[in-house]
Amino acid sequence: MNFNKISQYLIASVVLGICCFSALAAQPVIQIFTKQPQQGSMIVGRMLVDGDIYFNDRKLPLTETGEFVFGVGRDTQHQVQLMIRSKEQTIKYPLYIEKRQWKIERVDGLADEKVNPKSKETLARIKFEGEKVRQARSSASGQNAFLMQFVLPAKGRISGVYGSQRILNGEPKRPHFGLDIANKIGTEVIAPADGVVTLAEKDLFFSGGTIIIDHGFGISTTYLHLNSINVEVGQEISQNEKIATIGATGRASGPHLDWRLNWLSTRLDPQLLIAE
Repeated sequence: MNFNKISQYLIASVVLGICCFSALAAQPVIQIFTKQPQQGSMIVGRMLVDGDIYFNDRKLPLTETGEFVFGVGRDTQHQVQLMIRSKEQTIKYPLYIEKRQWKIERVDGLADEKVNPKSKETLARIKFEGEKVRQARSSASGQNAFLMQFVLPAKGRISGVYGSQRILNGEPKRPHFGLDIANKIGTEVIAPADGVVTLAEKDLFFSGGTIIIDHGFGISTTYLHLNSINVEVGQEISQNEKIATIGATGRASGPHLDWRLNWLSTRLDPQLLIAE
């Protein structure tokens, strides 16, 4: 783990809730490393006591040194609650989540079938491909690459941001859940952190050339609209290793990389991982 980064992100832990033993009540139970958790954040912390930690009734796995990770989505309320449970006590730990303002983006010139698919064949294809993606993102392996300091996977102009509302050919659609990096076709795409490839598809309906990389504990990153793919499923990837090139495949109005971040099925903002 990049501990010289943690020092600037560390937030002093405060124990909230009623402990069964007063001697334990004065002890901090967790540290939160993520600076100013906000809508779309991947949140990393560490347990300081023996026990288990839960978020939304889901038990979070711990590394050998006690780190855990979870994520909060675009529309998460201003406060979430963690539960720390041991044999002696149960502690409720409220965590404040900063609210964000979202941009409106217009994308015109897309083929109507890409905006509103109608044919039975296309809808069946979309369903089949969607299940492939869900399975690839469902991995919660024990590797801890999510603790690394992530880097941008490509060079280029930021042309779209997480959480923005997209209007395609004048029709409002669901929010955009990635970071768009625009550059010419063939621009190198690299791995932002270590991981294992769980999906490598050349031509999905919406996303075209697509890669998903598992970084451990339910954290995965996705790369859309790729021109070429240089990896295969099951391959171990190192940070900064070339994995693909930027393209304009799938539902894309121009050449760019759509980079996404997930905690299991929760869509997060990858831009928040990049050091300023």
